[in-house]
Parts: sequence; structure tokens; C-alpha cells
Amino acid sequence: MIAYPEIDPIIVSVGPLALRWYGLMYSLAFLLGWPLISWRVKRLHPDWSSEDVADMLVWLLLGIVLGGRLGYVVFYNFSYFIDHPLDIFMVWQGGMSFHGGVIGVLAACVLFSRKRSIPCLELADLVVPVVPLGLFLGRIGNFINGELWGRTTDLPWAMIFPTGGPLPRHPSQLYEAFLEGIFLFTILWIISLKQRVPGVLLGLFLVGYGICRFAVEFVREPDGHIGLLAMDFTLGQWLSLPMIIIGSGLIFWVVKRGSER
Repeated sequence: MIAYPEIDPIIVSVGPLALRWYGLMYSLAFLLGWPLISWRVKRLHPDWSSEDVADMLVWLLLGIVLGGRLGYVVFYNFSYFIDHPLDIFMVWQGGMSFHGGVIGVLAACVLFSRKRSIPCLELADLVVPVVPLGLFLGRIGNFINGELWGRTTDLPWAMIFPTGGPLPRHPSQLYEAFLEGIFLFTILWIISLKQRVPGVLLGLFLVGYGICRFAVEFVREPDGHIGLLAMDFTLGQWLSLPMIIIGSGLIFWVVKRGSER
């Protein structure tokens, strides 16, 4: 067993204001993702200005925040928020859904592509190779917070989390940080250097994330108020299956359409 490195989730606080590691990770994802997306835009759309890139990133950031929060409300705790609707706006208390964030980002891509008259799939392909970087940092934030830990295990790298009871558990946040973050980023970035069929990168991202998340959910502790659902799958697995199906269908469709031209 490995000792869990207890880190104060709050880096520094001044009165009621606090800088948290989780919020810092989101900020770092945005700061690191900006130059990477800018580089991809300059490479593929040299006519874009820095203001165009900034405008697009603002739309995407709104999509992430609004989609992630609404996804959490609808998918994970709908009955609670029906009774406490004002709590929906208390995002500082936590509660974001990645699957909701994906929907939000795709909606932002659709709206921005219409605004700029750019094919939506082409715009999505500009962004998705960078998304795993944010996933990596987000999962590290989960690990520091000691949340979203795994199921109990006797493996030598198991950890006892402060809020996870007395038994050692899978550090599933680190599994996800590697698979959804480092592994997926590496694959998508390498392919993005040569791939020119719009929609393929988006499809690969949906399939890749869906498979990685589905696999890790077997060792991640299900949400206590939800538990296991049909076929003993978690909610995360059931939300990942449509991503795999839609992503596979998208890849098949865009490749087939491209070969027919």
C-alpha cells in the first residue's frame, strides 16, 4: 500500500476567498491549452487573427462551464436540484460532469461555426486534440481533493483516502489522468499532425475517451446516491457508451464521405 499524500485542497485563503488546487488546475488547463490551440489555428487557418482565437476560446469556456454544470445537475443529482434550484448556480461548491461538458463544447462549436461560417466538424477538430490536457489536470485536481476514489483493493499501489473509509482503494483518479489525459493526448496529437478529414479527430476523441472512461469505471467507486445501474454498469459507463457509438459512426461516415468525393 502507498501512503496517500494528503494535500490541503486550499492553497491559500484570505478571509472568505480561497484559492483551491482544483480551480488552479482548470486555470492551468486554459493557460496551457490556449497556445496549443493558437498554434493549430495558425497552422491550419493562417487568416485567423489572435482576436478570432480568443473569441473562440471564450465560447468554448462557456460551453465547458455551462454544459459541465447542467450535465451534473441532470445526470447525477436531478432530484436534489429540483428541490434546491438556486444551488445550481453555486458552482464553487463543486459538481461538474465531463459528459455534460462535452455536450456544452459541441454546442459552442455549432454556434461559433455558424457565426464564423466555418464547418462545425473542422472547428471541433481544431480543439479536441488539446482537450485531454484539461482532463489530465482535472483528474490531478480530483486526486488532490481526495475525491472520486476507486473501489477497495489489495494491490500494492492502493491508497487509503481520507474520505474513503479505512480500507485501501484504487487511485482511480490517477488511472484516468493517465488514460484520458496523457495517453489520449499523445494519440490525438500525433494523428492531428497528418489527419485532414474533418470529423475524424472528433470521432477518435469520443471513442477514445469513452473506452478509457468505461474501463476505469470498473475500478472506480460508483456514486453513493446512484450506485450500479442495469447490467451492473455505473452511470459513467452508460454515459460513455453513446460516445463510443456516436464517435465510431462519425468516423465511418466522414471517411466514407471523403472517399466518395
